[in-house]
Amino acid sequence: MVRNTMNNAERTGAGIRFDDVGVTYPNGFTGLRGVNLSIEPGEMVAIVGLSGAGKSTLIRAINGLVPITDGQITVGDVGLRGLSGRRLRQLRSEVGMVFQSFNLAKRTSVINNVLMGRLHHTAAWRTLLGAWSKGDVELAMQALERVEIVQKAYANASELSGGQQQRVAIARALAQKPRVILADEPTASLDPPTSHVVMRDLQQINAELGITVVVNLHFLDLARRYGQRLIGLRGGEVVYDGPGSEADESVFESIYGRSLTAEDVLDSRPVVP
Repeated sequence: MVRNTMNNAERTGAGIRFDDVGVTYPNGFTGLRGVNLSIEPGEMVAIVGLSGAGKSTLIRAINGLVPITDGQITVGDVGLRGLSGRRLRQLRSEVGMVFQSFNLAKRTSVINNVLMGRLHHTAAWRTLLGAWSKGDVELAMQALERVEIVQKAYANASELSGGQQQRVAIARALAQKPRVILADEPTASLDPPTSHVVMRDLQQINAELGITVVVNLHFLDLARRYGQRLIGLRGGEVVYDGPGSEADESVFESIYGRSLTAEDVLDSRPVVP
């Protein structure tokens, strides 16, 4: 058993504030317009909306993957507008990112993938030679244990199922010792049971470590079940902001602009054997 030393004192979540934020892409498409939000440190927030509503733009603006063109986003006490170079890299080291497509190096081991989360904190010569410190290896093993996949530490990442790969991606983000974790459609390619496992992992990380978690979800039942707070986007604007438990079918219809269908609910999908 790996001794787990991660604790709340080490993992105080960062607050996130959007002040009249707009994003206009070079082709003229408006991704976000006039967004004003305040996410408290340690909150778990689910973002919902149709494809093209601005969900991924909002998530990726928080760590500067999508530059904002109007307003300001503040993470902790750092403003993102115009941030670049070393200061942007420092911010990103405190903001873990979980992608829909996992973004793992498939030809290497699980533990090596998780150790990639330590790049910002490790001397370049160590990363080039694979000479990770004992402390970094222990931290990576702790992260794998937290998502209950430590037994696969020395397996090749290509041998894992989709759900296992996503849990490795969460462990990699956790190994950064982040103040914020962003998850961009983390369950989109997973079956219903595995989707719940991944969401429970994120929920437990939020509850036990106090890390702020912001997750984009297409499926409305997942958003209601796991999001303490739900934010609905439509056409790049916030059209709902409130407790997930209060988001009934009429709220979702206002977000989606149509009646709900079975495709909007994860647990209505058949499980593929």
